[in-house]
Amino acid sequence: MTDNQYGSGGSGGNVATDHAKPEAIQAIRLRHNGRTVFAVVLIILAGLFIYDAAFNRPVYNWGVVGQYLFDERIVTGAWYTLQLTVYSMIIAIILGVTMAVMRLSPNPVVAAVAWVFLWLFRGTPVYVQLVFWGLVPTIYKTIELGIPFTEALLSIDTKDLFTYFTLAVIGLALNEAAYMAEIVRAGLLAVDKGQDEAAIALGLGWWHTMTRVILPQAMRVIIPPTGNEVISMLKTTSLVTAVPFTLDLYGRARDISAVTYQPVPMLIVASIWYLTVTSILMVGQYYLEKHFAKGVSQRPDVMKPSVETSTVTVVGETHPTYPSKAGARISFPHTNDPEAAEHERRTNPNGEGRSGLKVVWLKRSAQVDLT
Repeated sequence: MTDNQYGSGGSGGNVATDHAKPEAIQAIRLRHNGRTVFAVVLIILAGLFIYDAAFNRPVYNWGVVGQYLFDERIVTGAWYTLQLTVYSMIIAIILGVTMAVMRLSPNPVVAAVAWVFLWLFRGTPVYVQLVFWGLVPTIYKTIELGIPFTEALLSIDTKDLFTYFTLAVIGLALNEAAYMAEIVRAGLLAVDKGQDEAAIALGLGWWHTMTRVILPQAMRVIIPPTGNEVISMLKTTSLVTAVPFTLDLYGRARDISAVTYQPVPMLIVASIWYLTVTSILMVGQYYLEKHFAKGVSQRPDVMKPSVETSTVTVVGETHPTYPSKAGARISFPHTNDPEAAEHERRTNPNGEGRSGLKVVWLKRSAQVDLT
């Protein structure tokens, strides 16, 4: 602090002036003219498209759309689609986590098995895989259990063991597991190595380290792409016709359009249902991400004080100033302890400092931040 803050540094008795109160800032909203024009253009184009689709395109046939939107066959197809998505994703997540751990295993055989699995199911199209799974009852007509090269003890017809719905779930799950394995592996690698070392230093075993330390942190990275994969799986179920399984949403819409010769309205019906289910899944994904992001979003900012900050005005506090070599007057860091200040004033009633310098006592108003 310099004497400019306290007034001129003359003899004792100079009184410091209060700080000038700053004027209130008048904020002016920044205008985004280009953004506004772009939004208006988009709204006009959307309105023109809706008007054209509603009145100038009879091929849409909105009456047929409303007639079949809640048709029992469509609703049942949507239910099958949802079941295919849920069952496939549950199996894919379990298998994906297993494959991710196997890939990170120090055992080369285990890691190689996981690598071959990923290479096989990521390297071939999902439609081709579904066609293959649909041919399994033809290729393997029966499953026989017993001692090799002897008469079978038990023989099961493959068609009785695996329905087309089951084969569709298996085909979708195995393909998705290959992608989930990479997502989980990326999440595990994203956790700092020090977390693992700290858990080991605390005496935690592998299971507790993974479930209490590593996975909760990795989930923050795993959840967003997993939610994306769930939505992608919902749409991929439209390919199960390759198995062939035709009771899903798209299969039902296609069957109805083959009878009514109205393919476009039935595509719109199927799209409305896909969008509805996808929107519900996106809402669930949002809350799931919010749950696993608690540790990050609620982390206190290190730049903010840990307690509430307030400003108080201290009136009448005195502080000594000392003349510097350049002739100006300097002030030592003062204390907020009134007893210490009073003691200093009593021990130096004539303004003589311990070093023999002239001490000037000033009355001033000080603003102190209490944190």
